[in-house]
Amino acid sequence: MLKSTKVFGAALLLFAPTAGYAADLYEPPIIEAPEPLPPIIEPAAPEFGGWYIRGDVDYHWSKLRGTEYITYGPGAGGLRGGTASFDTTDLKGAMSLGAGVGYQINRYLRADLTADYWFKSDFNGSTSGTCSGGVPCVSTDTSAYSAWLLMANAYIDLGTYHGVTPYVGAGIGGAHIKWDDLTNTTPDGTTVHEGSSNWRFAYSLMAGASYCLTENLNLDMGYRFTRVNGGRMFEYASGVAPGFDKGFNVHEARAGLRYQFGGNTNCAAPQVVTYDPPPFEPPVYK
Repeated sequence: MLKSTKVFGAALLLFAPTAGYAADLYEPPIIEAPEPLPPIIEPAAPEFGGWYIRGDVDYHWSKLRGTEYITYGPGAGGLRGGTASFDTTDLKGAMSLGAGVGYQINRYLRADLTADYWFKSDFNGSTSGTCSGGVPCVSTDTSAYSAWLLMANAYIDLGTYHGVTPYVGAGIGGAHIKWDDLTNTTPDGTTVHEGSSNWRFAYSLMAGASYCLTENLNLDMGYRFTRVNGGRMFEYASGVAPGFDKGFNVHEARAGLRYQFGGNTNCAAPQVVTYDPPPFEPPVYK
């Protein structure tokens, strides 16, 4: 019995340090670092805005909305007044040139001030009446008008698709109309009425599209309708006048270039901001 107790005690002393050493050799499970995440790319908020200049060339067709002139003749108590109008009127098409300065407010809105010069549109008209001897006759009337058009305009850009930006717009301003002398020819002879010039109210409606040639340069093509109020057309001569036109409807086919100085444009490539995730730090075991 004593011998067995000694053997058990010796075995216990031998096992105890071995178990403690085994506990010291414990290793935690290996945790693998996750794969690094790709950079996060988000579009940067574009800073739109910038001054631009523009130049345009167009061909326009004008149509008179009516004419009227005063006539005089003998009657009781002196001169008797009346009014008449041209039987026929026709205005030929003509070229025009324009320039302007504007500001791109944001991606969808811009505004500019423009000045256009309309070259002379030839006028041909006719009237009917009575010539010498009470014989009915028809006159031939010729003149021409030119104009300066000054407008304040606003446009809505409708988005950019493969470099093309459609837009609509409107403008308000004034037109300085200058009529050449009116030459009235009948079988009785020729009468020249001095042409008049005056400022008139005008407004415009536009539609078109621009195309990105470079980041800052656009080719602009479109249509503009302009309505000009009526005004004095020619002065008194030989018992007739003054004469008045009742205004114009003008249709324009336009093309031009628009260059923006600085700022972001609809033609600029999208800007991006890259965020790199923080580096992975493995856990520390103590």
